[in-house]
Amino acid sequence: MPIEIPTDLTPELVPLSWLIGEWEGRGRLGSGEEDSEHFIQHVSFTHNGLPYLQYRAESWLSDEQGNKLRPLSVETGFWALERELVEADGGPGLIPAEIVPALKTADDVEARRNADGGFDLSVTISHPGGITELYYGQIKGPQIQLSTDMVMRGSHSKEYTAATRIFGLVDGNLLWRWDVSTPGKSLEAHASAFLNKVS
Repeated sequence: MPIEIPTDLTPELVPLSWLIGEWEGRGRLGSGEEDSEHFIQHVSFTHNGLPYLQYRAESWLSDEQGNKLRPLSVETGFWALERELVEADGGPGLIPAEIVPALKTADDVEARRNADGGFDLSVTISHPGGITELYYGQIKGPQIQLSTDMVMRGSHSKEYTAATRIFGLVDGNLLWRWDVSTPGKSLEAHASAFLNKVS
């Protein structure tokens, strides 16, 4: 399945371009054992001309046949190449970015490759219940590995200390796994899914 790069994409999002679109499929909670619960998920990655992707994932518990039973959760966030922000970038708040992006050409982007031949990545994901994760990691071709640098919790949020996520494009499908650590426990399988591109 060829990857189409939108013509209006800012150059530094090209390494992330294979994520852009709508994805939908099924997954399992926990380690995917026989008694693990099933879920359905719809994920979207969109862009608006700025140097980040907007992310949204909505999930529903389901039966084994894929019939939705009830809402499970929603998460939203932003994905970008990790780099120092400069005057050309927008923010904080509503301070506008310059019309010309900070990384203007493919050569500017290529200069950001790390020693492993990939690109450093930062991802912020927010959840209901007052939890926001800040991930750092790497994107290398159609593979992404992320680990939390920080988990911010509200004063009444459930305990949650760290996580890792991996994503990969396999035969045109998006596969992902999410491992989570809670107080007193090391990282454990939390969920995984196999998503088909729907648009």
